Amino acid sequence: MRRLALALVLVLTTASCTDAEMSKLGGFGDSFKVELLNCDGAVARRWVSSGKVLSEANSDGYYFKDSKSKTLIEVTGTIIITKLN
Repeated sequence: MRRLALALVLVLTTASCTDAEMSKLGGFGDSFKVELLNCDGAVARRWVSSGKVLSEANSDGYYFKDSKSKTLIEVTGTIIITKLN
């Protein structure tokens, strides 16, 4: 009964989501390429995340765990985020 109730809640909450919102919900565990651009549009730094790239409310930056160094990276500026998986 508890599983049925949980499944019903999940279906009802995701039924009204757009494609973009559904992709956000399913993005945990995926890898993302994060590129920081210079003012001239050239790539200054490039990372691959070990999970979802997140942004806090009222923030202009993003944060993620780097898959190579296993450290938390926080970036702001002109960023390109590409899903790899």
